[in-house]
Amino acid sequence: MSASSEDYRLTTIVMVASVVITLLIVSAVSTNSVEIGGMPAMAWCAAIVFGIQWLAWIPASLLQSERFYDLTGGMTYIVAVVFSLWAGSQSDDPGTRELLISALVAIWSLRLSAFLFLRIHHAGKDGRFDKLKTSPIRFMVPWTLQALWVFLTLNAVLVINTQSGEAPPLGVWDGIGLALWVVGFSVEVIADSQKTAFNAKPENAGKWIDEGLWSRSRHPNYLGEILLWTGIAIFGVACFDGLEMVAWISPIFVYLLLTKVSGVPILDRRALENWGEDPDYQRYRENTPVLFPRIGAQRQ
Repeated sequence: MSASSEDYRLTTIVMVASVVITLLIVSAVSTNSVEIGGMPAMAWCAAIVFGIQWLAWIPASLLQSERFYDLTGGMTYIVAVVFSLWAGSQSDDPGTRELLISALVAIWSLRLSAFLFLRIHHAGKDGRFDKLKTSPIRFMVPWTLQALWVFLTLNAVLVINTQSGEAPPLGVWDGIGLALWVVGFSVEVIADSQKTAFNAKPENAGKWIDEGLWSRSRHPNYLGEILLWTGIAIFGVACFDGLEMVAWISPIFVYLLLTKVSGVPILDRRALENWGEDPDYQRYRENTPVLFPRIGAQRQ
């Protein structure tokens, strides 16, 4: 299917907006970033993130396939983190904080990208891309947005890793950040496992899950995602100074993305289309919070 002028216009807007946003953030958070070849390491990180996505778009558009979309996103996180550690080492050896948060990101990325890849491999496709992948121009949009997603989500880690000079010692805030990451990661893994097990049972075909964590929250996996990235950002309390605090956009972006853009709104709309007239689902929706469980309250 050929691309229309509207496709070109939309793609251009997305690409320009994504690059402008990225450049503004790079400019803000690079005040204490080491330089590689005369350019701040944060700028190199951004270039690597976008470069990987745009390169992956080429074979993906030729094959009209989204099968490696999530896997590429996960790989991009790891590549960017490894580069940021190397860049920071040009000023001083990576400290415990840098190595720890980099390991936490790698663990999360490997787990989630593998989970999503296996899910799409089993399903055969991802319905979100049905109309996009038929046009290379339209298909550029999700790859560009994935680059922006990776860079914004990873921002706090990249800033910490690429700071010049010796980092402050670990403290109480770092312990709080680690604890919150562990809670969030655990919630996300358990929620994904419970939903996978639920959907694997033939008797649950066409049903919504209301068991386990899903009986307390309609989107516990997203809750876990928000908590773990908030924990990562808290590691920056002892590190960020001045405009570097812009890096705290990371958990804010994750929250807004999942609750206002691509997560909850899309899934809730699909759920209402499928079960909106079902009284049991109406009760589930009414009595179960979107994200944060009601402490001490039992779902009716």
